[in-house]
Amino acid sequence: MRHISRFKIRVLMLMFYGTGIVGMVVGLTIAPIYGQSVMITFLGVVNFGLGAFFTYLFLTQKPELPDKRKKKRKDN
Repeated sequence: MRHISRFKIRVLMLMFYGTGIVGMVVGLTIAPIYGQSVMITFLGVVNFGLGAFFTYLFLTQKPELPDKRKKKRKDN
């Protein structure tokens, strides 16, 4: 996988963790009234798992090194 900027991965992590937590809370508290508790809770767990995957990518990604080919030489 090619290098993805750390900012984009952080945004994806927060998005998936947030929707996962909200999905689990709604699925366990509000949705049983309407009969959709299992599906909403399951989708919340899937989102939480995607957040964990992007956390893994964030923690194991090698730092981006500057490209030496694009560096200009100083002529003295």
